[in-house]
Amino acid sequence: MTAHASPPAPDRRGRWPSAGFLARHLLRLLLSLTVLVVASFAMIHLIPGDPLRQMLGPSAPKALVDQRRAQLGLDQSLVVQFAHYVRHLCTGDLGTSFFSSEPVSEIIRQGLPNTLALALLATLVALVVAIPLGMWSAVRAHHGRGRRTDTVFATLTGAAVAVPEYLYGLALLLVLALGAHLLPPAGLTGPSSYVLPVLSLAIAPAAMIARLARVETLRELDTDYMRLARAKRLPPWRTYAVHLLPNTLTATLTMGGLLLSGLVTGSVLVENVFAWPGLGLRTVESITQKDYPVAQAMILVYGALVLVINFLVDVALGVLDPTSTLSAGPKEA
Repeated sequence: MTAHASPPAPDRRGRWPSAGFLARHLLRLLLSLTVLVVASFAMIHLIPGDPLRQMLGPSAPKALVDQRRAQLGLDQSLVVQFAHYVRHLCTGDLGTSFFSSEPVSEIIRQGLPNTLALALLATLVALVVAIPLGMWSAVRAHHGRGRRTDTVFATLTGAAVAVPEYLYGLALLLVLALGAHLLPPAGLTGPSSYVLPVLSLAIAPAAMIARLARVETLRELDTDYMRLARAKRLPPWRTYAVHLLPNTLTATLTMGGLLLSGLVTGSVLVENVFAWPGLGLRTVESITQKDYPVAQAMILVYGALVLVINFLVDVALGVLDPTSTLSAGPKEA
């Protein structure tokens, strides 16, 4: 009697999503960017009171306020102002800071690479640490083994997710920089300056991804292809790295991409803790100083980054898992 072999590991690799899938998501991206542009334009008009009066102070002469309003084109109709705003956006002109007189596009050009570097490094660190940790915890807990380890894992990761990034930043700053003098406390002076802000941003996402990786691993451990791999007595590294890992990554990498968009915006407070020369510091300064052109541009940049990252995550999910409903086209009648 011939034994039937268990089915191989599911292959989710390799074909690109359909043109319809890409077109739908690209259309959604463009519509979302349009809403974002309108919202960023409306911001300065939705502020209670007169923003120019708030900027120049209550004692500023009316003639000066009117002159400044005319210089900024705020005395024209909203339709004309919006047309000018869109035209300037298309040419990369985001206006000029009220306080420093710097072009806003130059402020973004200087700060954006540093902000993206923090977010990308934090996401990478979180994935590299969290995926093996979650898989290890799941393997230990499989079939009821390692209950103590499972309890410790659940407790620590649950607590880690609940703490805001800036509190991690303050704690690391006090202990490792100001206390032990092991790392620079502020600014960007070299590679070691990245350690504290990256760790501050990475801890909570790493805990969240580890919990997700554990759930995905536990689900895959009871599949037929994993039973076959264990029955063949393959080396553990081959069983888990070659057979198990690729089939647990889809949801985990999707979450990692979504967390990246959150880290881009969430880095604002961490950058202020470490006086990091990114967009976060300038964003807070623009709000406290009522520097509306800078604040307006920051809303636009942060929003556009989140939308583009989410679009790329959807496309990546369609590539990694062609069976996903995200990549499937409309059903035929």
